[in-house]
Amino acid sequence: MAEKEIPFRQIHLDFHTSEAIEGVCSEFDAEEFAQTLADAHVNSITLFSCGHHGNLYYDSKMFPEMVHPHLAHRDLLREQAEACRKRGIQVNLYTTIRWNKRIADMYPEWICIDENGALQDYKGKGYFEAGFYKNLCVNTPYRDFLKKQFGEVLETIPGDGVWYDAAFMNECCCPSCQKLMREKGLNPAKKEDRQEFARWTYYDMVEDLTAFAKKYNPDFHVCYNKGHVGYLDKPVIKDYSYFSFESLPGVEWGYLDFPVSAKYMRNFGKECLGLTSRFHTEWGDFHAFRNEAAMEYEVFSMLFHGCKCTIGDQMDYWGKLNKDMYQQIGRVYKSVEEKEPWCENAKPVSEIGVFTAEEFYATGVAGQIPGASEGVARLLMEYGYQFDFVDSTSDFGKYRLLILPDVIPVDEILGRKLSAYINAGGKLLASYQSGLDKDHQKFMISELAVKYLGDAPYSPDFIWPKEHLAKGLADAEHVMYDKGTLVEATDEAQFVQKVIPPVFNRTYEHFCSHLHSPSGRKEVYPGIVETENTAYFIHPIFTTYQNWAPAWYKKILRNELDRMLPNPLIQHNGPSTTQVTVLDQEQENRRIVHVLHYVPVKKCKNLEIVDDIIPLYNLKITMTEEREVEKIYTIPDKQEVPFVQDGKKLEFTLKEIKGHQMTAVCYKN
Repeated sequence: MAEKEIPFRQIHLDFHTSEAIEGVCSEFDAEEFAQTLADAHVNSITLFSCGHHGNLYYDSKMFPEMVHPHLAHRDLLREQAEACRKRGIQVNLYTTIRWNKRIADMYPEWICIDENGALQDYKGKGYFEAGFYKNLCVNTPYRDFLKKQFGEVLETIPGDGVWYDAAFMNECCCPSCQKLMREKGLNPAKKEDRQEFARWTYYDMVEDLTAFAKKYNPDFHVCYNKGHVGYLDKPVIKDYSYFSFESLPGVEWGYLDFPVSAKYMRNFGKECLGLTSRFHTEWGDFHAFRNEAAMEYEVFSMLFHGCKCTIGDQMDYWGKLNKDMYQQIGRVYKSVEEKEPWCENAKPVSEIGVFTAEEFYATGVAGQIPGASEGVARLLMEYGYQFDFVDSTSDFGKYRLLILPDVIPVDEILGRKLSAYINAGGKLLASYQSGLDKDHQKFMISELAVKYLGDAPYSPDFIWPKEHLAKGLADAEHVMYDKGTLVEATDEAQFVQKVIPPVFNRTYEHFCSHLHSPSGRKEVYPGIVETENTAYFIHPIFTTYQNWAPAWYKKILRNELDRMLPNPLIQHNGPSTTQVTVLDQEQENRRIVHVLHYVPVKKCKNLEIVDDIIPLYNLKITMTEEREVEKIYTIPDKQEVPFVQDGKKLEFTLKEIKGHQMTAVCYKN
């Protein structure tokens, strides 16, 4: 591993430990600690200087009163860092930004205030509820205190990087923020002005704290953790050394949060890391064990999307790492280590650009990704399409097809850019309100061949798919659950799939059966409008799929994509639980095909669970390939795979997939 390279196999080690607990680190042994990590194939770790309780874990000369009162190893952080670096394990020095209970108790005037004048709590907890979630305001003297305290760490403790936690943006109405808002011509009483100021505060903080860390060591890696990284972070990309996507499958995230983040942020020239945990539910789930199959799925998903890997943990308060869990982590990270040569500098290959709804609706809060984004990601991943999330400033020419899912407004500038893309031969698919101006008055993309008339008069309504849209579907009406738009197809339309209204809308005056009215059996208004290069769906198909996953939505979309995107980059004959990605290793003159097959099951109320690895056998892969292939082999065992290449069509079969399989497609020079 080259010096200062971002490592593949990281541990994020929490140590949020109450000052009411005695015997903290009484059994800690630095050599044993570091050896446990090394044995688990870990090559980077984030270590605590100050946690959310506000306790310090190093021998502070400036703030001795803040050191955990029962810390047996007073210079814990130094012992950890030195023992790890001696074994070649990089060390990121951690501090918390927004949450510090000790400081919040000592300086309540530094706590953010909400629009109702109350002390702001990230999780909405009351004053007498347990938690350290009172948000601290970085526009108060707290920021200077933070820099003074953490500066002592950066000056005296050896490390390779800095990890700022709880770095999220949020509105604040404290006197300091109100004063700054007014100086900037903003009105604290207006929510949109508070949101604008929250973004400004976040950007100012990130620029300031990165420069602060680099002052101590210009080579420090600097990363900010805020629960979700996405569109709102673009203005300060230069201040991140890499992006880390905190995305635990439980609680607010779920299994789609990570790919949505990764498929957007990986386009900005920075290394990307996933961050899951070893807990069953969420952070601080002491003495819980993540299912090994689930840990594999989450970690291998990071490689699958072109990212490096982080597993979160919390050391037991007596100073030990759980040996059984680190044996499990070691098995997973051993596999990562074996696969790394085929992951280094591997760039995802995509032929579809999907507009991120976050450009228009982002809140920056974990778990608040618009449903249209997660729905389109789910659909495309189930079929194996290779795609990125993009925004209005992206290079559209990289993609054969652009998708505007459900809720993407278009202004004149974007409209002209999209029209130029279509007229140059690009394909565009839009649905529901996508393509309308922000006031929902008219479509801004004439090439869609539709005129906006308002909301559809009926809901639910029905589609009886015709011609190419009918493949694989029953010869009958199919309900479209959510209300669509009402449009008129222009003369440029080449095919119009009509919609059948119900006999009537369901009201208290007239209704039928339990749910919605049946078909009126007569096609009335357009439902899908096509030209050679475009398709428009009146319904919010992606949001509906995320909520209800109707199989006929997926089949209709697939039939449309077969028309618009013939001969996609890669296809397979596996079940919809099979995921595939393609990454390029240009220097090695090869492509890497990843196949994932883990099946999350909603076997309890609150979590999707991955218990087992369900093997796939004889998975047939078909690729569209311009270059002449020399050989194909599995990774990391290098077993050659027979293949047939006929012109641009490449076919090979993988005999067995056990969870994750990588395959190298090597080209002739």
